[in-house]
Amino acid sequence: MTNARANRISKSMLNEWYWGWFLVAPTIVGLIILNIIPIGQTLYMSFFKSGDFGKGNLFVGFDNYRKLLSDDQVWHAVKNTLLYAVMVVPTSIVIALIAAVLMNGKLRGKSLYRTIYFIPMIAAPAAVTMVWRWLYNTKFGLINYGLSKLGLGPVDWTTDPNVALVSIAIIGIWSVVGYNMVLLLAGLQEIPRDYYEASEIDGAGKLRQFVVVTVPLLSPALFFVLVTSIIQAMQVFDVIYMMIDIQNPAYDNTVSLVYLFYNNSFKYSNKGYGSAIVMLLLAIIMIITVIQMRAQKKWVKYM
Repeated sequence: MTNARANRISKSMLNEWYWGWFLVAPTIVGLIILNIIPIGQTLYMSFFKSGDFGKGNLFVGFDNYRKLLSDDQVWHAVKNTLLYAVMVVPTSIVIALIAAVLMNGKLRGKSLYRTIYFIPMIAAPAAVTMVWRWLYNTKFGLINYGLSKLGLGPVDWTTDPNVALVSIAIIGIWSVVGYNMVLLLAGLQEIPRDYYEASEIDGAGKLRQFVVVTVPLLSPALFFVLVTSIIQAMQVFDVIYMMIDIQNPAYDNTVSLVYLFYNNSFKYSNKGYGSAIVMLLLAIIMIITVIQMRAQKKWVKYM
């Protein structure tokens, strides 16, 4: 009888195991085809120099990586990419958190506000960038028109090397706030009301509740938003590509690693060197992610 019961349990577990793999198989297959295989191909290509007309690639070993380490433009791109992430990620998360808290409270028309906040996320990047290019136009842009009404001079939003990256970061913040707000709002709605009621009995005000209840219990959602936001910010390309061309005076102060990869791979037809740049970006993202994973043990509180 015991053996029969053991067999019955093992068959049940085996069936559950099969169904589990069956359900996750599409995701695993997609991950392998769309992520793992391209990473392997990019790593392989980084050891070659592209031949004429894209044919007859020449094996050069680590020459692309040696060139990368001594290339000032690459390190400019690393600095620009990291600086962009520093400007966009914390600001967008803070704004998204404030918006999520407001949307989670008793606010009239909050469904409309949620939709308005999320619209930039679903808008086509090309369309978004074209609108912002008009807003940033030095002579006819709406922003400089507003500044002129305040008695201020025009700003070269996309050509001034000291301002261009900030202008691009503003677009990045505007584009991602709605998505982060929705994720944080979902996390807020998962927090049991019991915690707030208990803190009210203890005499905690709204600000105190936010610090000791909301933030700790929302930390898993905050952690997810932080990780994904950094990865997304490190891969910035489309906005810079459409805003800044190679002849732009602000190019060196705004070029990102992905933009540099694009130029080397498709404009200069050197896919080997472009692949090496991508591997550098992958290494930076992995290092940052590992640090975040280790740090989460100290501040992320799971219910």
